[in-house]
Amino acid sequence: MKILGISAFYHDSAAAILVDGKIGAASQEERFTRVKHDLRFPLCAIADCLKQVGAQIDDLDYVVFHEKPLRKFNRLIKTYLGFAPRGYTSFAKAMPLWLTNKLYQKDNILDALSTFGKFDAKRLLFSEHHLSHAASAFFPSPFQEATVLTLDGVGEEATTTVAHGKGNQLTITKELHFPHSLGMLYAAFTYYTGFKVNSGEYKVMGLAPYGQPIYAEKILEHLVDLKEDGSFRLNQDYFNYCTGLTMTNENFDELFGGSPRTPKEDLTQRHMDLAASVQSVTEEIVLRITRNLAKESPHGNLCLAGGVALNCVANGKILRDGAFERVWIQPAAGDAGCALGAALAAHYLYAEKPRTVVSGKDSMQGSYLGSYFSQKECEGRLQKVGAVFHTLSEEGIIHETVNALEAEKAVGWFQGRMEFGPRALGGRSILADPRSETMQKKLNLKVKFRESFRPFAPSVLAEDVSEWFELDRESPYMLLVAAVKKELQRPMTDEQEALFGIEKLNIPRSDIPAVTHVDYSARVQTVHADTNPRYHNLISAFKERTGCPVLVNTSFNVRGEPIVCTPEDAFSCFMGTNLDLLVVENCILFKEEQDMSLAKDYKDAFELD
Repeated sequence: MKILGISAFYHDSAAAILVDGKIGAASQEERFTRVKHDLRFPLCAIADCLKQVGAQIDDLDYVVFHEKPLRKFNRLIKTYLGFAPRGYTSFAKAMPLWLTNKLYQKDNILDALSTFGKFDAKRLLFSEHHLSHAASAFFPSPFQEATVLTLDGVGEEATTTVAHGKGNQLTITKELHFPHSLGMLYAAFTYYTGFKVNSGEYKVMGLAPYGQPIYAEKILEHLVDLKEDGSFRLNQDYFNYCTGLTMTNENFDELFGGSPRTPKEDLTQRHMDLAASVQSVTEEIVLRITRNLAKESPHGNLCLAGGVALNCVANGKILRDGAFERVWIQPAAGDAGCALGAALAAHYLYAEKPRTVVSGKDSMQGSYLGSYFSQKECEGRLQKVGAVFHTLSEEGIIHETVNALEAEKAVGWFQGRMEFGPRALGGRSILADPRSETMQKKLNLKVKFRESFRPFAPSVLAEDVSEWFELDRESPYMLLVAAVKKELQRPMTDEQEALFGIEKLNIPRSDIPAVTHVDYSARVQTVHADTNPRYHNLISAFKERTGCPVLVNTSFNVRGEPIVCTPEDAFSCFMGTNLDLLVVENCILFKEEQDMSLAKDYKDAFELD
């Protein structure tokens, strides 16, 4: 049985395909179109998934869309009626698109699928948005039974759902509806601090440790009516997302002492304190929810999905809180993951196929589910773009890469299948030496072209994680934050502690300063020999040379662009940045040997997005 899942028209369209219940492929549209968070129908991603499993459109038993458009339309109408006459501008802007296009989603999907050939309309199914999220979290998890918590902005109506999964069954048991949304609360502060909604939330999370949560009490007093069990209501007197074209309004401005920051304005301590405050409130809400759910869940297993589940700081707090013994988070927790979840929901809930769980092991295959290019393809593509490269054995590749890393050079690493989800996990990564005291600044400003405060993640050998971080379990998807081991930390002096937030950035915090955030934390990825053997071998060789089983790992892209997909994308990024070395499968490229007239101009890449 072959089932194709599709998510589209949110901020990250994607496709995923199951073959007899196994994930055959999953890809995001943005990687192919090079439009970040592309929300268009994922024609390229579908083509990639079909190609990877060797299928045609008429081979598919079902195609499943990730939500039910009519229910979403009903929610929009109810919202506009509930706030009328406010919101007419937003209503007038949205309705023509719905009445001429979105209400006819079934016809639109079938028309798009006709690009690949004839497809029987009877085999087109629709899942609910939050059920798709929940299915993406439970069915690939290593649990036979679990509580599933989904937190996001909004689906059709739901913003928060609780589901119970057991075997091949999954049932939503509790819902919180729009406009009361933790995702919307966080997005409001993302907007207010000058970042792009549905894109910049992780920047707010990264900025938070530079501030103090001095506004948290004000948020809980005026914006959020939070109950002991974690349920909450948002005071719409302070928000504009139901009726307007912005997230917040004048009352919000007055409450927090000023207008929203524009993207080009400097960040101040106030913005850092606002970020710290909404992060603190978010953590308090999710902890109340999970503690309450744990009382009702004797199995001790929790699965997480939805955009809020990408808040790895909150995830780390859930884990350390200990209400649930085991926590598993879908690596593509955002809307892209709904494509996979829709396919899984159809396989288990609609087709009623049996489910087998391998104890302690998920079925995400390390999230290496995207495009793959053979050595021959890589060589041919690099030759066509004028790249100068050498072809080496794996031993030679690893030797040269470790040499570069030890010399504090930045390395583009393009290996195996592309990752599915927002994190680079050693398939499409930029790597560096975490011991360098200047590497964070170099990578941010000269390679990634992004804000200097942004932290980098460590990739650590799974067998060594507990010796370097306060983490006693695997974290293969970079979705948990943990502190660097106390004995590796470097305390700040009183004079350093007194510095303004961002001024603390260049003070080394530990023996691995390039991956240690201002609060001594790190977003940890454990690397496993069975899921990414070459990456594991590279870190092992670096450890043998230096004694350090950790590398800096950040996504292979520049600000404003998606992670690279093809060898051509990798070469373009290599040539347009201060990367020193590029490794594409067994091809190695040295910057000094390249024709620099081929360099892509990224001078405008630092425009704030």
